[in-house]
Amino acid sequence: MRQAIILFKDEEAGMLTQHDDGSFTFRYNDTWMVNSKNPSISLTLPKTKQEYHSQYMFPFFYNMLPEGSNKQVVCKYNRIDKSDYFGLLMTTAKNDSIGAVKVSKI
Repeated sequence: MRQAIILFKDEEAGMLTQHDDGSFTFRYNDTWMVNSKNPSISLTLPKTKQEYHSQYMFPFFYNMLPEGSNKQVVCKYNRIDKSDYFGLLMTTAKNDSIGAVKVSKI
């Protein structure tokens, strides 16, 4: 199992988990849920207390990944398998992301 902290504007919004069977879970933090001014990180992941489960990486996070030659360079330089989407997300989205969401290793 691997986990990453999801940051929204540098504040901890939730936790993304990849389970040993390859499935994924996303859950908002309780502190994020308490403040009504905190938005959901995506329209496809509305703010709720229940966990989101998927057999595949959620499209919101998948779309944060590099593609094409950028993906090849990042994978080669960091020694990441091209099909390790979670590892790639944790490597690239911690500093270099578009928008307010960042991913941080635990």
